Amino acid sequence: MSWLFGLNRGGGGGDAGLGAPPGAPPLPPSPAGASGEGPGEGGRPKDKWSNFDPTGLERAAKAARELDASRHAKEALHMAQLQEQTLQLEQQSKLKEYEAAIEQLKNEQIRVQAEERRKTLTEETRQQQARAQYQDKLARQRYEDQLRQQQLLNEENLRKQEESVQKQEAMRRATVEREMELRHKNEMLRIEAEARARAKAERENADLIREQIRLKAAEHRQTVLDSLKTAGTLFGEGFRAFVTDWDKVTATVAGLTLLAVGIYSAKNATAVAGRYIEARLGKPSLVRETSRFTILEALKHPIKLGKRLTSKAQDALEGVILSPKLEERVRDIAIATRNTRNNKSLYRNILMYGPPGTGKTLFAKKLAMHSGMDYAIMTGGDVAPMGREGVTAMHKVFDWANTSRRGLLLFVDEADAFLRKRSTEKISEDLRATLNAFLHRTGQHSHKFMLVLASNQPEQFDWAINDRIDEMVNFKLPELEERERLVRMYFDKHVLKPATEGKQRLKLAQFDYGKKCSEIAKLTEGMSGREISQLAVAWQAAAYASEDGVLTEAMIDARVADAVQQHKQKMEWLKAEGVEAGQEPTVASHDGEGPMRKLWGREREGRHRPLGRVEQRMLGKPTLALQPRSTWNHVKSEHNIALVKGRANLWSLLSWGFLYIYTSG
Repeated sequence: MSWLFGLNRGGGGGDAGLGAPPGAPPLPPSPAGASGEGPGEGGRPKDKWSNFDPTGLERAAKAARELDASRHAKEALHMAQLQEQTLQLEQQSKLKEYEAAIEQLKNEQIRVQAEERRKTLTEETRQQQARAQYQDKLARQRYEDQLRQQQLLNEENLRKQEESVQKQEAMRRATVEREMELRHKNEMLRIEAEARARAKAERENADLIREQIRLKAAEHRQTVLDSLKTAGTLFGEGFRAFVTDWDKVTATVAGLTLLAVGIYSAKNATAVAGRYIEARLGKPSLVRETSRFTILEALKHPIKLGKRLTSKAQDALEGVILSPKLEERVRDIAIATRNTRNNKSLYRNILMYGPPGTGKTLFAKKLAMHSGMDYAIMTGGDVAPMGREGVTAMHKVFDWANTSRRGLLLFVDEADAFLRKRSTEKISEDLRATLNAFLHRTGQHSHKFMLVLASNQPEQFDWAINDRIDEMVNFKLPELEERERLVRMYFDKHVLKPATEGKQRLKLAQFDYGKKCSEIAKLTEGMSGREISQLAVAWQAAAYASEDGVLTEAMIDARVADAVQQHKQKMEWLKAEGVEAGQEPTVASHDGEGPMRKLWGREREGRHRPLGRVEQRMLGKPTLALQPRSTWNHVKSEHNIALVKGRANLWSLLSWGFLYIYTSG
């Protein structure tokens, strides 16, 4: 409604700024002096109504009449009301905005005040901490200064005490030295005085002393002679009485004979009984491992013994992976051995040769279990250190084997260590004797034990050993198919089972296990079964060494690469060893003259070859120069024993001669 009263008038002073409604007739211009501005005519002051301009009311009345007469009056009124409401709403919204801005300013002010307060508290806390640290630092410095001063004071007191003790010790040492010096002087004076007095007394009593010595010597001589005469008389009379009394002589001879017979019988019977008990119950020292239970082991492990007695025969090739041809052959050997035991026939001797780690020892154990026999494992490296006891130990092994009721499979691992050719100069006399004992005990087949030899170098065997072998089995390195089976078996044993069944800290990542085993089998060409088993154990160790205990494909590949590299290094060493072995062999002589060439090398040079021990014995030449150190010690000990016996016999002969002369005289 402001346009009705002329409130929306523009600043130009006219009616152009009136907000007249649309379609309304233009208003007449106002008179020139009706602006109401400035003083009245002549500059005289007017009353309060003098400035009132009625034109606005007139225009309003005229506009009202025109609006009443207009057909758009209601719409104009409604529009004016809407405009007024819009203005009010705008003013209210601005008011709300102003209030919100004021509230925001208040909140911002509160936040700023809180931030300032927090900063103030932080700064105060920092200042307090710095002040506390500074005070603590000052306190520590004061305490350190006190400790330093106390330490200096203690060191000073200790130094003074040490100086005082040193002075006291020096004074005491000087006093003791002076006292010892005076005592020594007094002692020397006393000894000198006593010596002078003794010398004077001896000079004065020289004749008496000589007479006393003469009397003592005569008395001692007479006493010795009387003792000898009395002893000789008593011994001679007793011996004469004993010789003249034939009953006493007979009884004495019979008693001594029975005593000697009893002593020697008890000694030999004890030795025989001990050997029998040792052969029946004990285990020989050369046997490293055996499935045969002794009484002591049965008492220690009764449960193990019960399981062994109730166990059934196992498959000879269970857990043993070989090529199809070799598997068929060893299965025939296992069946033949089992039937041989059932029929109580003679066992055959077998030689298993091939590279190390190809399953020779494992098959020997499986063969014994499949056949229902006991097995005993001995190594050839234990024979050489036995020395002279090697022959006895070898006989004990075969005596013990012959006492087995179930039959014994005697497996000799690394047999080439002592079953070497006897024609070489590198074998000692003790080892030669042990080899001869072994050949003696294996000359014929036995129904008590079966001999199985294993060697990596069968060409070093003595020709007599080869003659005692009934069947030779060559265990070759596994091919691709066998390697894949080995990898799968050991992967299942050392990785899959611990990861799925056991409570161990081992987890396995997800990848294609079968494909990975096939790849590993291709990469491990030339490796033995033992090396593949060690590779599987390395996988398990790698999983245990990891932080989370998970065996990944990358870890498996890394271990396989390491194993392949190690195998190549071993092959290089073996190749280098073969080159060195292909050089001209030399043998060290016992006389210290240095290495000697082989016999045919000396013949090529036109020299005579050295005579062997057998030839030297046949020619009657001395052979001590070629004997080993142990033989030298044996000769020396026998020589010493002979000397002792000779001296004892000499003294016995002299004693009996002196007694005969004394009694007859």
